[in-house]
Amino acid sequence: MSQPLRVGIVGLGHMGAVRAKTVREHDATALISGTDPHPPAKGFEDLQIVPDYRAVLDSGVDAVFVCTPNRFTPEVVVAALDAGKHVFCEKPPGRNMDDISQIMAAERRNQGLVLKFGFNHRYHFGIMEAKKIVDSGKYGRILWVRGVYGKAAYSAYPNEWRSDPALAGGGILLDQGIHMLDLFRYFCGEFSEIKSMCTTAVSDGPLEDNAFALLRNEKGCISMLHSSSTQWKHRFILEIYMEDGYVIVDGQPSTSRSFRDEWLIESRKGRGFAVGNPPEQSTFCNTDPSWELELAEFVDCIRSGQPVRNGTSTDAYETMRLVFGIYEADEGFAKRRAATLQDASAEEAAR
Repeated sequence: MSQPLRVGIVGLGHMGAVRAKTVREHDATALISGTDPHPPAKGFEDLQIVPDYRAVLDSGVDAVFVCTPNRFTPEVVVAALDAGKHVFCEKPPGRNMDDISQIMAAERRNQGLVLKFGFNHRYHFGIMEAKKIVDSGKYGRILWVRGVYGKAAYSAYPNEWRSDPALAGGGILLDQGIHMLDLFRYFCGEFSEIKSMCTTAVSDGPLEDNAFALLRNEKGCISMLHSSSTQWKHRFILEIYMEDGYVIVDGQPSTSRSFRDEWLIESRKGRGFAVGNPPEQSTFCNTDPSWELELAEFVDCIRSGQPVRNGTSTDAYETMRLVFGIYEADEGFAKRRAATLQDASAEEAAR
């Protein structure tokens, strides 16, 4: 039996804790070291706490999980790859397109290393089953897709790094809406046309708390997104309508349990007396296999040499392209955002 993959974690906040738990529970991985500017007092007693990410890279690890604020992500990922470490990186891969481009350049010059990004929603039960249904062709081609991803995040964000333009680079769209955009791409492929409106409906800060977007691909498939941090009742729903039926993923099994539990709903379009209200088949899921499945694929790619299937650097790049395309499609918001980020950069440089 091969030796376990030795893992270090950069960033020991919420996501660092989630990843640490999964690494501990996987038979083929061992948690070695971690770092954070403010390491938690409890929960990481089984690993060596080191001063910074460079010390993690020097601690004898084979792979690094990067769970940092967006500002620091590209620096850590690039350094880890250049140090010969496999990398699992949380989304988003930075604050702008230049960040992901730097990461991809490091990936190209370190071929043979595995780089995977944390688009874990692809591994939710409902999404995996919906993908099988769509790919089977039983309902024909996709006509349109509609997605809502809303959280009551506004009350928490003012005191978090996510509210700081210099650290985050974007608001709820970059932070959470990016997951829904990744799913749009997962089902529909790449998009070539974008129309949008972004707002600061409630927040006093400069980053968007709501984003509304219409995307269209070359095949004419249209996807509609609402990403919100003022959804006072948490909501996740992805609707995929095809020529002869539909599949819906309603809810998600989040760690906070604040969303509706996940339901997979499918039906063939109504005929005869059932037009407009066809009988549906519903499947309930209240577990979340995504963290374990993501790690299992990461380890398998390292062990087997097979390429990453979900969460590639191309996935990260193209999804970021949609995020920033949505920002730019709202010209008024884009101007305000550019001014805000310029001011944030100036303040950061002056520190």
